[in-house]
Amino acid sequence: MNATTQTATNWGKQLAPYQKPDTRKSIWQLVNTLIPYLALWALMIYSVEISYWLTLALAFPTAGFMVRTFIIFHDCGHGSFFKSKKANLITGIVTGILTFTPWHRWWHDHAVHHATVGDLDRRGVGDVYTMTVEEYLAAPWWKKLSYRVMRNPLALLVIGPPIVFAIIQRIPSRHDGPREKASIWWTNLALAALIGSLVWLVGWKTYLLVQIPVLMLGTSAGVWLFYVQHNFEGTSWRRHQDWDYYQAALKGSSYYKLPALLNWFTGNIGLHHIHHLGPRIPNYNLPRALHDIPALQIPPLTLRQSLRSLRLRLWDEKSQKMVGWEAIPHLL
Repeated sequence: MNATTQTATNWGKQLAPYQKPDTRKSIWQLVNTLIPYLALWALMIYSVEISYWLTLALAFPTAGFMVRTFIIFHDCGHGSFFKSKKANLITGIVTGILTFTPWHRWWHDHAVHHATVGDLDRRGVGDVYTMTVEEYLAAPWWKKLSYRVMRNPLALLVIGPPIVFAIIQRIPSRHDGPREKASIWWTNLALAALIGSLVWLVGWKTYLLVQIPVLMLGTSAGVWLFYVQHNFEGTSWRRHQDWDYYQAALKGSSYYKLPALLNWFTGNIGLHHIHHLGPRIPNYNLPRALHDIPALQIPPLTLRQSLRSLRLRLWDEKSQKMVGWEAIPHLL
C-alpha cells in the first residue's frame, strides 16, 4: 500500500505514537527559545549606542528566534505542545503577543487552512491565495492587477508580511466570531502595554530601530515558509468532488529539506507533509515520524529548488500544475 492510498484508520494508527507531547521537551523548547529571544532583544537595544551595523547583524538571529517562538504558538493552536489544554492556551497567548498574533483568530483561520488545503473550491482562508488560469483570464483588469501585485515577491515576502503582522492583524473582520475578535482586542491591549513600556524605557527611536528589522526579517521568513509549503513544483490542487484530505497532505504539502540550523530555528516545519497528516504531532516529534515511517519519505524540496517556486503564479487545471506568467504569453 503506497502513501496516497492508505486510509484514515491506517494513518491514525501509524501517527498515534508521535502525537504525545513530552512536557520536558516542551518546557526545554520554551527555555531555549524565549530566553535567547528576549536576551537578544536586550542586546540589540544596548548595541544601538555602539553601532547600528551591529544592531542589524543581531537582528538576524533575533528574527530566527521570533520564527521559533511562532512555531511554539502554532503548535499550541493545534493542542500539540502540551497535554494540558490550559497550558497550550496560556503559552499560546504569550507567544502570540510576542509575535504580534491574536491567538484565537489565527488558530481559527489556520484550522480552516488544514481542513481545506489543496481544495480549489474552498480557498481563501488561512492560505496564500492562488487563482487558476481560467479565473485570472476571466477577471476584470483591477483584479488581475491586484493579484499580480500580491504575487510579486517584493510585495509577498518583503512589504506585505510586516504590514500583515503589525497592522492587519490588529483589525477585526466581519467574518471573525466573538472569540476571535476578543483575542484581537486583548492582543492589541497587551501590545500597547508592552510597546508603551519599552518606549518609556528606551525611547521610541531606539524601539523602532530594533523592532523594525526584527519584524521585517522574522515575518518575511515566516511567510516564505508558509508560501513554499504549498506553492512548489509538483504540488496538488483538486476540485472538491475529487479532493482527499490525505492526498492533499502528501501531494499538496512540501517536504522542505533545510540545513540543520535552519531546521532548528523553524521547528521542523519543513516536514510539512507530516504536519498536515498529523497536526497534533509536536514539532520535535516530526523528524522521528519521518525516520520511522517509510511512506512519509517522499522526495524532498531542497533550498535551491524552492527558489524556483517564486516564479509560480497560477494553477493550471488543464496541465494540473503551477505555472508562471511566462507559460501564458498572452497574459503579459
